[in-house]
Amino acid sequence: MNNLKDKIVIVTGGSGLIGSGIVKKIRLEGAFCVNAELNADTSDDLAQAKCDITSPDSVCELVEKVMKKYGRIDGLVNNAYPRTNDWGTKFEDIPYDSWQKNVDWQMNSYFLFCQKVLVPMKQQGFGSIVNISSTYGVVSPDFTIYEGTPLTSPAAYTAIKGGLINFTRYLASYFGQYGIRANCVSPGGIFDNQNEIFIKNYQNKVPMKRMGMPSDIAGPVAFLLSDEAAYVTGHNLMADGGWTCI
Repeated sequence: MNNLKDKIVIVTGGSGLIGSGIVKKIRLEGAFCVNAELNADTSDDLAQAKCDITSPDSVCELVEKVMKKYGRIDGLVNNAYPRTNDWGTKFEDIPYDSWQKNVDWQMNSYFLFCQKVLVPMKQQGFGSIVNISSTYGVVSPDFTIYEGTPLTSPAAYTAIKGGLINFTRYLASYFGQYGIRANCVSPGGIFDNQNEIFIKNYQNKVPMKRMGMPSDIAGPVAFLLSDEAAYVTGHNLMADGGWTCI
């Protein structure tokens, strides 16, 4: 405990399924966590901060507020997961403008937030960024687990998550000389009361025979933010119950 004592960490989408687990863990480890959330009211201490990660003005405003109030940013967790209403449409039916929008909202917003926090981090000479990717950024989807269900794996998801992994490596290589680390955590399937057939299919395949929980992702994120990982950068930590080892 207290591996993140007194650190100032921004988490995007901190009220969602995985995000809430990350925020809880980071706070338990002693950090002050700014939950950058679209549907939040901004509190005086910025523990909750309204932020639209798809808006450059909103991102810049939040980073400026955190710097003005706390004087530094020790960590950033890019976790928010904005997507269009037709997310999950069958590949053949995906409108091109939908594809463009999802890439813009997800991948490009991660770039923007990284760019803005890296300015003060470079001046500080330290900082840690953790981007949330996915097993499907590393391997292709196994479509057999969706058989008998209305579910599928969105095509844009694999492109975005795969791109984020190599983008993170770029950041690690470019900013390592300034004492800044950049890593990914790639979750496997997280339990969210999905279709029963899907859950059964998933559990039958994954070596650990269960879906992940938010706490399974929060621990690795907290580790990568902490000084315990001071020599870890450019890494993609698989938190997937063994999905990608088979």
